[in-house]
This record gives sequence, C-alpha cells and structure tokens, in this order.
Amino acid sequence: MSARSGSARQYETSGQLRGHSGSPPIADSSETEAEGLIFYHMDLYGSKERFDIFPEEPSGQADRSRGNSRKEPALSSEKIQHSQEAGYDLEKEVAELAKMYGLDEDKEKELALLGGHLETVERRWPPAHTQKAGSQGSVYSASKSSSPVKDQSTKQQGLPGEASQDEDQSKAIAEDDAGSHMWSREGLSSGGMSDERSSQAVSEEEETADVFCSTCKTPIRAFDKLFGEHRDHEVAQLSNAVESEKEEIHKNMCKLEEQIAQIENFASHLEEIFITVEENFGRQEQNFEVHYNDAVQVLAQKYEEQLEALGEEKRRKLEALYGQLVSCGEHLDTCKELTDTTQELYLENDKANFMKAAVTMVDRLEEFLKKEVDLELSTLPEFEERIIDFSEVEQLMNSINTIPAPCAPVINPQAPNAATGTSLRVCWGLFSDDTVECYQLCYKPVSNERHGDEQAEHVLKVKETYCTITNLLPNTQYEFWVSALNASGISPPSERAVYVTAPSPPIIKSKKIRSCENAALVCWESRDINPVDSYMVELSKLTDEENDDTITESIVGIPNCEVLIHLQPIQSYRICVRALNLGGSSERSEPVLIHTTGTYFCLNEDTAHPLLAILDDGFTIACDELENLECDLPVYDNSFTRCIGILGSLIPFPGKHYWEVEAEEDTEYRIGVAFENTPRHGYLGANNSSWCMRHIITPSRHKYEFLHSGMTPDIRITIPPTRIGVLLDYENYRLSFFNADIAQHLYTFNSHFQHYVHPCFALETPGILQIRTGIAAPPWTALP
Repeated sequence: MSARSGSARQYETSGQLRGHSGSPPIADSSETEAEGLIFYHMDLYGSKERFDIFPEEPSGQADRSRGNSRKEPALSSEKIQHSQEAGYDLEKEVAELAKMYGLDEDKEKELALLGGHLETVERRWPPAHTQKAGSQGSVYSASKSSSPVKDQSTKQQGLPGEASQDEDQSKAIAEDDAGSHMWSREGLSSGGMSDERSSQAVSEEEETADVFCSTCKTPIRAFDKLFGEHRDHEVAQLSNAVESEKEEIHKNMCKLEEQIAQIENFASHLEEIFITVEENFGRQEQNFEVHYNDAVQVLAQKYEEQLEALGEEKRRKLEALYGQLVSCGEHLDTCKELTDTTQELYLENDKANFMKAAVTMVDRLEEFLKKEVDLELSTLPEFEERIIDFSEVEQLMNSINTIPAPCAPVINPQAPNAATGTSLRVCWGLFSDDTVECYQLCYKPVSNERHGDEQAEHVLKVKETYCTITNLLPNTQYEFWVSALNASGISPPSERAVYVTAPSPPIIKSKKIRSCENAALVCWESRDINPVDSYMVELSKLTDEENDDTITESIVGIPNCEVLIHLQPIQSYRICVRALNLGGSSERSEPVLIHTTGTYFCLNEDTAHPLLAILDDGFTIACDELENLECDLPVYDNSFTRCIGILGSLIPFPGKHYWEVEAEEDTEYRIGVAFENTPRHGYLGANNSSWCMRHIITPSRHKYEFLHSGMTPDIRITIPPTRIGVLLDYENYRLSFFNADIAQHLYTFNSHFQHYVHPCFALETPGILQIRTGIAAPPWTALP
C-alpha cells in the first residue's frame, strides 16, 4: 500500500493532471459545454502561474481529503444530482453494450448487476473536476475489447463505449486568470491502453480491493469476483484475510522467537563449554605435571637402589679376589724360599752336613707339597644381571591419561513435599567438573537409642543426582550420604543429611464426633509412633444431592488430635484429616460425613453399666435382666455401678441443643443431662450434678418425676409420652422436656450450668431406649 501511495504522490508533485478513472464518461466537446462541465488542460512546461487555477492545500489536508473520498461509502445527494446533470445514463449504456456485443438475457442480467456495481463505485469515487491530472497531454482512448469483460472494464474507467477510437473526443474551456486551454483525447490502438493509464488503473484497482483471492493470494475487488478473472476462485473478506495473515505471522514470529531463544541458549552453552575446556586443560596440565614428577621420583629411587646394590656386589667381588691374591702371594713366597734353600743345599760339599740338611729339607718339601693350592677364581668378573621393576612407573605413566577421582558431592537438605509416608526423594549436587560415572547413595534409619543396635546401612548405585527411595517407614528419620565414582576411584562421602518421611494418615474417631447446627468437634488418633508437627483438616461442603460439587476449605496448624470447627447450618460436610511434619503431608484419612441439621452426639461405652447393651446402630440401649447385678461382666473405672445408665459424649457447643428418646409405655427409664463428674455409684437425678426425667409405673398410674438433687415437683402427666423431646439451652440456663407426639411441654429446669454437660440415659426395668440425634429443634419448643 505504501508503494502505491508513494507512486500517487509522485504523480501529484510532478504537476501532472489526469482525470480519475472513476469519473463519468466524457462526451464530445459540444455535449460537455452543453451540460456545463468545464475541463482544464495543463501544460507541463507552462509557467508557474498556470498552476494558480488549482488552489494549493496542505499535503496532510489533501491526503485526508483523498483518503476520505476513498473511504466514503456513498456520495451525497448533490454529487448524485451532478452526475445526472452530466447526462450519464447508466441503464442506457448497459443496454447499448448488450446490443453491441449481442449478449443474451443472462449476460444482460450480469451487465445489470455490473451497472449496479458501477453506480456504487461511482458514488465511492469523487467527481472528475476534483481530481488532479497526470502528465501533459495525457490522452484518453477507448477501444473495443474482444470480450465483454474487457469492454466493461473500459467503461468503468470512464471511456465512452460509442466514441470513435481515432478522433479527439472532447474540448473544455477553463475560466482562469491564466487563460483557457484545450485538451483532447487521442485514440489508442484497439489492443489496449497506454502505460500510464494501465498503471493508474492497476493502482486504483489495488487501492479499492475489498476481498482477498485465496487462490491467487492477492487482494481483489468484489467486482472481479463477480465478473472478472477471479470468478471461479475462492475468496474471503479482506479483514478476515488480514487477521488470518496476522495470526500466521504472529505464529511464525513466536516460532522465530523460540528459535532465537534456543540459539541464544546454545550460544551461552557454547561459552560455558569454552570455559570448561580451559579449566579442564588446566587440570589436565597439572595432572600431567604431578604424574610425571611422581614417575621421575620413582625412577630416581629405583636408580639409587640399583646403584647401591651394584656397588655392594663390586665390593664383595673385590674382597674375594684380594683374599685369593694374598694367599697366592704367600704360597709364592714359600715356594721361592724353598727353592733358594734347595739350591743352597745342592752347593753343600760336606756330605755329612748335606745329608743332615737334605733329610730335613725333604720332610719340609713333602709337607709343603701336600698342601693344595686353590688356583680357581673365587668370583667371576661378570656382574649379575639385574631386572629393574618398572611396573610402578608404568602404572604412573598409564594413569596420566586417566581422569582424576571426583570430589565429594554435596547433598541437599530435604525439600518441602518431597516425601510420602513410605518414600523419600533425595537430591544432591557435584560442584565441580569432575567426570562421574555413577553415584553411591547410602542411608540408614536414625536410631534414637543411645546403646541400641546399630542400624544396617543400605547402598544404592544411581546414575542421576537424585533418587526416590521406597519401602520406608512412615514418620521416620533417615540419614543419607553420597559418594561419586569413576574409573579412577571413589570420592570422599558427602556430609550426612537427615530426611524424614511423611506421617501415616490419621484415623478419625467417628463415634466421638459431636456436632450442632453451627459447629462440630472432630477427634482422631495418630497411627505413628513418633510425634507429628501438626494436623490439617479439610472440609468439603456437599452442594448437591449427588455430592459431586464440593468447595474445599482447610484448617491448618492444629497441634492436637481434635478441633472445633465452625460450620453453616443445614449443610452436609465431608471431613478428612492429614498429619504434617517436615517431610510433608500424609494422605487423607478416611472421610466422615457431618450434617448440621441438629445436635449429634454418641454414647460413651466406657460409662455404660455392665448390664446395659448398646446395639449396632450405636443409638439404641437395651437391658435384658436386672436379677444378677453381681455379674462377671467387665466393669470400667468410669462405668455406672448401681444405676443401669450411660452417658452420651459431651456437648461442648453454646446455644440450643435438641434430641429425642423413644420408649415403650411400659418401660421405666431416666433421661436427662449430667456433669462429667456425676457419681457412678449413685442414681441419675439423686445428686446436684444431674438433671433427669424419670418414668415409673405404679399400680395406679404412670408416674413422672423431674429429679435434681433427689427432689421433684408434683407434676401429673395424663398422656404418657412415647417420644420425649429434650431441649438443652445453655444461654438461657434451661433444660426442657416435651411430649414430641403432641408437642406438649412437660417441664423445664432453670439451672445455671457451670460446665458443659453430657446427655444421660438409664433403664430401671428391662426394655429399650432409642435415641434420635441430629434433629432441629421444632418451633413449638420455644418457650415464652
């Protein structure tokens, strides 16, 4: 678009004036003058004053006016009227074109559509007298094309269909200070248009493109889709095509950015490799120097040892040879002496003296000759060939080309949530560039016993710098250390680090859960021997009947194995508990359901009399016989011993609490509330720590007593209740009893409860009491 705009601006600044291709067709000069249209001719080489007939306007304003003229969807009524005054009869020309080319009815319909499109185009293009022309003497010519489409294109560009191709077509007189000039149109050859005219048509065709040809991959006009060469092509809205291309370009840009990031990362990695090569070279050079020095030192030591041994052998040889030489000299001296003495004896003339000396001389010679003279060498002059052991030197020389043993790794401290109840993820690092083939990970449990047996160590071979160890004990501390190995050896072990596994899931005591309309007390127990850091309770509010949609809330930092949770009335909750320590969180406990439709409590089996049985539902008590009170059944320290009763779990919630008890008419019972410390060897209602309603059957009637400290008011109840409602109101210090069958108030204790109380129940004859909890207090329980 920018190239086309620049081309258009170049034409304008060069002073060329050209009629716009969207201008109405120009008739002959006489017809033009008759209709009052004036055309200005401009000489390119004329004086500057000739330009004054066209008032100059700022380039920005001109551009805006041109832009507005292109974007204008329809022309004002005045411009339409001006076009009609100019004698531009569109329907007439369409009919003439159809007649000229012998088109059938279908073609006439197409030309009619073309006429409608031309009318729209005419309204979008400004009038001819507002446009600036091109070059001097620019000519307009019309030629009959070989096809109707080409002729229609010529018609759209403002060329008259019936004008002569080789004649001047029109003349206009301009009233201006510089005078009037004539301009004409010269005919073109029947083969096409001038280059300037063609370039202008192409430019304007591109500028007015409003659809995109997907086949040719180019913007086109809707007119070309209907009647042009793009008729059978697939097109799309130009705005959609622009958005699609922008999206495609954006994707490619994202890919390009990713590629740039990858190249930058690779370049950074190459820089690190350069540095690593330099460092490795320095280490290898130092390694060579150390190994060669060691080899030279070993060779020098071997040389000294061999030279010393060789000198010792030389000394022994020389000593042996010297001893032989001395012995030979002694024998030689004796031989010479004997020889000289014998010669002297031969010269003796006195026979008597000769004989005396000869006998002695013969004995001496015989004795001397009897001695054997050792004429064999005691040692050879050759030295023993010594084999020098170069194995140590060879080992040193061979180790020059091997890598050194790695440095000690550094084990990381335990990361959060890196443990489960039976597994641990241990990580470490090697802060050097030593070559490592594998790591040796060792671990053992941390023993808390000072003099206990040493725990066995476990060893694992690992390729990576991390390892997940399984089959561990929950909530247990383990000690880890690691070494690095390669062909040269093993590194020193790292510092030892202590890791701890996550705890086991707690166990919720469902029978000890208590709740009311706006709170719940949840209790659980830990399955681990070692203590945990804290607990976390997760609540899921059940929002539909299928219990699928849940909203989860968490209560964290609970130090003990129970928590009081505030809830919303008339809701259902699923509650789970997790145990937490340094290693992380345990798995969820088995969930329990809590309903805040009323007060829930359980029966405390530890307080039950031995003859009292709790049925499977947990809320029905029964007694079969009362004869054998001295039975062998187990008796707990907290059990009732005389009264065949039982306490419910404590109700630790302020406000109102309601429950009901169902009993047969012939069942004698006691129901009410009591403090935790109420005597277990007495009867309910006979002391100041319990309040109860008693039912007994006399020969004359059903008798009902409301006992506290052994006292009861005189009250007669005519209709025996089989469903008794009990309302405990902590805030108003009231304990009320009702006949729930007929909504009748029976009696109310007004007492200030210094502590939270337990529901209490007892049977005085064999029978059954069924307790109903989780019931909202009926409206008729509200006392005036």
